[in-house]
Amino acid sequence: MIKKIALAAVVSLAFSAQSFAQDGWTGEASLAGGKTTGNTDTEDLGLGLKLGKETDKWRHKFDALVDYGKVDGLKNKQRFALGYQIDRDINERMYVYGNADYFNDNFGAYEDGYFVGAGLGYKMILPDPIGWNLEGGAGYRSQNPRGLDMLGNELDRTNEFALRGASDFDYAINDNVSLYNDTEILWSESDTYIWNEVGLSAQLMGNLAARISYRVDHHTDVPPGTKKTDTATRFGVVYTIK
Repeated sequence: MIKKIALAAVVSLAFSAQSFAQDGWTGEASLAGGKTTGNTDTEDLGLGLKLGKETDKWRHKFDALVDYGKVDGLKNKQRFALGYQIDRDINERMYVYGNADYFNDNFGAYEDGYFVGAGLGYKMILPDPIGWNLEGGAGYRSQNPRGLDMLGNELDRTNEFALRGASDFDYAINDNVSLYNDTEILWSESDTYIWNEVGLSAQLMGNLAARISYRVDHHTDVPPGTKKTDTATRFGVVYTIK
């Protein structure tokens, strides 16, 4: 099953990449996975798409992520997330932004949720070879916790004001190797969500690169019976769209 999904994903991403490139978008499409056998049989597949488009003062950023996994033939992971952000430069370093994010998770502490907000960004270090952006803002957050309360009723969805902080760090170590480290913190009264992802990419040939990455997702407050922290180690290939 994983192999069929992976093959279909590669074909789909290849066609999508060419279409986006023709419309002036740049970015990357990634495919990561793994399989282990022995005491437990596990299969994992991760698909990602990151796109960006720039004009004189505006920047558009879009990303999508799908995670799918099985343990001993039983599905234990199925999550997808979508995000969009638009930036407007004020000067060489400062910019304002608006962003929207949505996720759906069949096995996580929260079944689904979204955030819509705006804020201010600052380019701490300008690109080439290092780029580092910091962002801070506020918005509206809604998420649906998984599970039941003490009376056996479904837990109520939370809808509340939230604060957001983010860090986006990129380092082109040389012409063939690059590093990134991205972090986001989303605070609201009911829960604080923190995630961090670090990855290292090495050029293989043409537009193709190999990548290893490690991600941590943490909620400070979760429904009973669910874990606060999820981690993911990924090995895969990345196709650069340009």
